[in-house]
Amino acid sequence: MADIAQALAAITGPRGVLTGTDVSTRPAGIWRSDTIAAKAIVRPRDTAEVAAVLRACNDAGQSVIAQGGLTGLVQSAISEPRDIMLSLERMNRVESVDLVNRTMTVQAGVPLQTVQETADDHGLLYPLDLGARGSCTVGGNISTNAGGNRVIRYGMTRDMVLGLEAVLADGTAVSSMNQMIKNNAGYDLKQLFIGSEGSLGIVTRAVLRLREKPRSQETMFVAVDSFDRLPELLKHMDARLGGALSAFEVLWSDFYRLVTTPPAKQKPPLPQQYPYYALIEAMGGDADNDAARAQAALAEAYESGLLADAVIAQNEAQRREMWAMRDDVEQCNRFPPLFIFDVGLPIPSMEAYVSDVNRLLDASFDTYRNFTFGHLGDGNLHFGICAGEDEESAREAVERAVYEPLKHIDGTISAEHGIGLEKKSYLLISRSPEEVALMRTLKQALDPKGILNPGKIFDRDSEAS
Repeated sequence: MADIAQALAAITGPRGVLTGTDVSTRPAGIWRSDTIAAKAIVRPRDTAEVAAVLRACNDAGQSVIAQGGLTGLVQSAISEPRDIMLSLERMNRVESVDLVNRTMTVQAGVPLQTVQETADDHGLLYPLDLGARGSCTVGGNISTNAGGNRVIRYGMTRDMVLGLEAVLADGTAVSSMNQMIKNNAGYDLKQLFIGSEGSLGIVTRAVLRLREKPRSQETMFVAVDSFDRLPELLKHMDARLGGALSAFEVLWSDFYRLVTTPPAKQKPPLPQQYPYYALIEAMGGDADNDAARAQAALAEAYESGLLADAVIAQNEAQRREMWAMRDDVEQCNRFPPLFIFDVGLPIPSMEAYVSDVNRLLDASFDTYRNFTFGHLGDGNLHFGICAGEDEESAREAVERAVYEPLKHIDGTISAEHGIGLEKKSYLLISRSPEEVALMRTLKQALDPKGILNPGKIFDRDSEAS
C-alpha cells in the first residue's frame, strides 16, 4: 500500500492522497451508513494529474474506483480495501461560459447546483435537474447519464453534453472538447464515456449545452381518478402548452400520503382520497400569456374528465412546496428495510406492471409497502419498497418481483441510475447476449487490465483480458 500511495502522492502533492482514518471516516454514499473501504483516496487537481495517476495504477495493475458526489443508488462507486478511490473533488472549477454559443466548460467535480446557478447568473439554463443537485457532480451525471425531472423536454445528460475530456486506463487523455451542436466528423467518442459508469475512462472536463432562461414557469398539481386518464392528460397538456411542457411527474396515492402526512413537512395541496396525482410544469417564453394558457389547458382537461381536481402554484414558494413533495423520497426510510428501484417501460404497460409487482410482493411477504412515483412522461418509474425482516433475506424476492415482469414488456432494469453492483445480475433482462458481448469487447479494448471500476456492470474476474 505504501508504495502505490507514495507514487501517487508524488504526482498529486502532499494533500493529494488520503490514507488511514482520512479514508475510513468518510461516508461511502449519502444514502448509506457505512464508510469508504480503500487503500487510499487520490485527489488530482487536473487532467494531467488524473492521467499520471491512471498510468501509474495501470502499470501496477492497481484497481481504481472513480468518485463523484456519491449520490448513486446502484453501488457504482463502492470500493473494496484493495482499491484506490479517485476523487475529483478538487477538480471543481467552472472554466468559462460562452454566451454566444450558449455553452459552459467545467471540470468534472463541479456540483450540478453550481452549474445551474452559474447558468442562471448569465441569464441561461442548464436543464438537468434532480433531487441530489446540491451533492451530485457533473462527472457523475455524465458517467451515469443522469435523467431527472426535465427529460421529457430536454432529454438525458447525453443530450446536454457537447464535448468532454476523458482519461483511459493507461493514462491516455482523450480531449474531445467539441462546442458545436452539429459535428459528424467520424465516431462520436464522447458517447463511449457517457453512461459507462467510469468503467471505460474517467471523465475530467466537459462542454455543456445551455439554453435560454425561461421567462415563465407554471407549476400545477392535479388529482386523477384512474390510470388510463394519465396518458391522455399527458398528451393533452403537451399539445395545449405548445411545446413548453417540461415535467410530468406522477405520484401514486401511497407515496402522496407518505410525503404529506406528519412527520413529513409538506402539507397536502389536494385531498388525499385520489389514486393518482400529477405534478406538471411548463417553462415558457411568454410571461404575459403562459399563465392563462396553463389555466385554460387545465380547465379543458377538467371539463373533459381527465382530472378530478387541480391547483396552480401562485408564487415561487408554492412551486417549491410542490416539488418538495416529489423530492422527499427520504420519507421511505421510515419503514426499513428499504429497497429503491428505477425502471423504465412503455407507458401503456405501467398500470398492469405495477399490479404485477405488487402481486409478486404479496406472494412473498405477509406485509409490504410499495411507494410508487416517477417521471411518467418519459416512461420512468421509481419504487420505494419496504418488505421483509432484514435486507439480506428479503433482497432477492423483492428484486425478482420488480425485474422479472419487465422481460415481457420491453422494459429496462435501469432508466437513469446505471447498473453498478446491484443490477448486474439482471442485465440480461434488458440487454441481449450479443449486446452484452459487445460491451465486454469495448471494456477489454479500452481497459485490458480491468482496472477501471472493476466488478461494476460485469464481474471482476471476467473483465481483464
